Amino acid sequence: MKDVRVVFMGTPEFSLKPLEVLIEKTNVVLVVTKPDALVGRKKELTPSPVKVLAESHGIPVVTPKSIKKEYESILEYKPDLIVTCAYGKIIPKVLIDYPKWGCVNIHASILPKYRGAAPIQWALINGEKETGITLMYMDEFMDTGDIIDIEKCSIEEDDDIETLHNKLSKIGAFILDKNLSNLVSGKASRTKQRDEDATYAKMIDREMEELDFNDYGKNIINKIRAFSPWPLTKTKIKEEEIKIVKAHFVEGISVVNKIYIDKNSLGIGVIDGIVYFDIIKPIGKSNMPVKSYLNGKKNLF
Repeated sequence: MKDVRVVFMGTPEFSLKPLEVLIEKTNVVLVVTKPDALVGRKKELTPSPVKVLAESHGIPVVTPKSIKKEYESILEYKPDLIVTCAYGKIIPKVLIDYPKWGCVNIHASILPKYRGAAPIQWALINGEKETGITLMYMDEFMDTGDIIDIEKCSIEEDDDIETLHNKLSKIGAFILDKNLSNLVSGKASRTKQRDEDATYAKMIDREMEELDFNDYGKNIINKIRAFSPWPLTKTKIKEEEIKIVKAHFVEGISVVNKIYIDKNSLGIGVIDGIVYFDIIKPIGKSNMPVKSYLNGKKNLF
């Protein structure tokens, strides 16, 4: 398959393992990724993980600000196949229709459930027990193309966004490798999605980081898992904002929004019990066990 010209489109770490498969098995002639971004407190201009990997293999990289306006430079590479994985931008139809073997996407859900930008987070928020990767042909709409293959995985009680992200990235590479020879020979299967079964995973925004304790404990724990270790949920304890890295729930009778605190534990009442914080991140500080935080906050209790 080294004669197959592939353009890969992706941005974050999630995209790295599928790109590695393509580098090993095909001729990756171009990588398309988002422009370098300002990262960290010092706002240093930083290339995407995909750009770093591509350049380490001597693969040309383009970072269009508007792919709808700059697609012609991609077509100049005459791809036989385009593979996208967490690229983060809508692909114009002219690119989707160009390659001989199509334009395929690696999507982190069992389609048609969780179409959209944040399928991993929403699977955790909604307390799903199972998710997976769908390999699909792209069309001009969001995650509506024909399904090529699906690989499922369970969501464990201790999974958070990092652990589930890592599992699904490996599955993304596996499912691509598994189907690659059929893709480049025109033998890949196609199954239409049932639009009536579709659900949507809207983009996560900063407003969602705030915890609302007028809810059931399990729901709050699921949200904490979905935001940990990044960007983290948050709340206030006596007007001091803290971010929550890890927590557990104890079922029982409590007063909603009441702070339950002593020298060893810190929790907040919810509808059916108390959510206790295990590891937190005070603003401007590193992650710490809640007991260490309380040792320096004798005035709280």
